[in-house]
Amino acid sequence: MSHPVFNEATVAIRKGPLVGPVLGRVVGMLAARAQCPIDRLDDAMLLTDAVAAHAPAHTTEAHVRVVVSADEDGLELRVGALSRDGAGDLLADAELPGVGNVFTRVADEVDTRAAGDGVGELVLRLRFAPA
Repeated sequence: MSHPVFNEATVAIRKGPLVGPVLGRVVGMLAARAQCPIDRLDDAMLLTDAVAAHAPAHTTEAHVRVVVSADEDGLELRVGALSRDGAGDLLADAELPGVGNVFTRVADEVDTRAAGDGVGELVLRLRFAPA
């Protein structure tokens, strides 16, 4: 009897040049452990690059905090500790001329949340198999 593979890691990376490389490696490691197909791994790296490029401008702290979870069905990134409008602003920043929004084009689900304390969160979900 096989058991579902579930992996989760919370990373807090100081704003700066290491956000992308560190987040990319954590996402890659957890995706590999969850048997992520190669084409979806490429998509996960696109999401990771966009988060690394734009999230630092919208965090309420000196670091970017991302909870990464992966199981046999997919991968989820929860980018947190964003300013009150940070989730929506981060989503808007992922808009590229001639391409569209990286998050909405690549992720299967995109959700912006605001906590009661005024802190926002952007949730990106990537399924490994068609729904």
